[in-house]
Amino acid sequence: MTMYRTIRIVPLAICLLAVVSVAQAQRRNSRYNDYIRLYAPLAVEQMKSAKIPASIILAQGLLESGAGMSQLARKSNNHFGIKCHSNWRGRRVYHDDDARGECFRAYNHPRDSYQDHSTFLRQGSRYAFLFNLKITDYRGWARGLKKAGYATDPSYANRLITIIEDYELYKYDSEGLGKRAARQWEKEIKKKPWLLNPHKIYLANGIAYIVARSGDDFRVIGKEMEISWKKLVKYNDLHRDYTLEDGDIIYLKEKNKKASKKYPYHIVRDGDSMHGISQRYGIRLKNLYKMNKKDGDYVPEVGDRLRLR
Repeated sequence: MTMYRTIRIVPLAICLLAVVSVAQAQRRNSRYNDYIRLYAPLAVEQMKSAKIPASIILAQGLLESGAGMSQLARKSNNHFGIKCHSNWRGRRVYHDDDARGECFRAYNHPRDSYQDHSTFLRQGSRYAFLFNLKITDYRGWARGLKKAGYATDPSYANRLITIIEDYELYKYDSEGLGKRAARQWEKEIKKKPWLLNPHKIYLANGIAYIVARSGDDFRVIGKEMEISWKKLVKYNDLHRDYTLEDGDIIYLKEKNKKASKKYPYHIVRDGDSMHGISQRYGIRLKNLYKMNKKDGDYVPEVGDRLRLR
């Protein structure tokens, strides 16, 4: 049997990584970088005093203020979009948001906005559960803020996480820890190195997957994703001795029996393999062979038309 013959998925991986690199380059603009340099010290300061992840504070500041360029940030020093509410006794400004002419808090200095943001979260009962999370769990904080209703945008948590990971804001969390906590964090990083640079999760055919990086193996990915490494091998139609390469697609759940409706067939191109095609469209390898009436010895040739559903 040659079921695992030519299973590298380099052409697809190159395309995926190129797209990701372009997207990151577009998102990593100088305005964001300038904002981070300017306000990271304030975020770290607030992490130390209020026990809110610096990465979350910076990501919210970037997102809510448009990297400091929103009218609310420029004219009123409000970097977090906090509205007046009944207990606010400071200056007020009015802007259209969810409704017309809503009341927002105004501050004398951005530092005041950062301090009030911490106070707002710490004193708000609906945010209390967040402080039970690990202070380095920025993903948990991002999802918790959305769950608690900080913003109405349904993608708010994912947008925060994307900003944190694209700009590596999680590095500021280690600065905000005390010496003892920092040492503990360093120990945890040695055990769980992915915490500093977690894999991004994508979707294909409705199934979550990651793109492997140099040095990855099934066991490490399994620990990061809290999935049995043996299941990862099975889900991806691979064998336990397979060595992951930079760019390999790794599904986190079992693939589907057929592709989505918009992909009824695939025309084989140079470099394609049955395994590569199955990974590209999120189809179980055995089903791809079966629906095309091919056995494990079949090697696709350029121009072949293969059914995907």
